[in-house]
Parts: sequence; structure tokens; C-alpha cells
Amino acid sequence: MKKMVLVAAAAGLMSLAACNQGTPAENAGDAMAANLEMEADNMEMMADNATTESEAMMLENAADNLEEAADNADATGEANVANAM
Repeated sequence: MKKMVLVAAAAGLMSLAACNQGTPAENAGDAMAANLEMEADNMEMMADNATTESEAMMLENAADNLEEAADNADATGEANVANAM
């Protein structure tokens, strides 16, 4: 009897672990968003080290655009998952 309970508990935990991994579309969206956010952070650091005000503003604008693209990539991945269900 104890073995049956242990097996049932293990099966339940395995099914919960499988649900937490996400779909390939969601994982791809998350990875793309993370990469774009890292690139935006790099642009912001470059803007901090810029020699002219116009160069700093250009790099800050590029960083803002990359952050928007990251948000869109994340939202697209979530929308693909919602549409699949």
C-alpha cells in the first residue's frame, strides 16, 4: 500500500514538473526577449560612455527600441501559447 502511494505521488510530481517547462514557442520568445534585453543593456552602457550628447541620445534611442522589441517578442511567444490552447 505504501508503495502505491509513493508511486502515485511520484507520478503527480512528474506531471507537475512537465507542465512547468513551457512550450517551444514560449521558450523561443523568452530567449529572444532575453537576448534583446541584453543587447539593450549593452547599448545603454555604450551611451554612458559616449563622447557626444547626440551619440548618447542615439544609443539610448536604440536601447529603447530594443527593449520594445523584447517586450513584443515576449508577448508574441505568450500569444502563440494562448492561441495553441
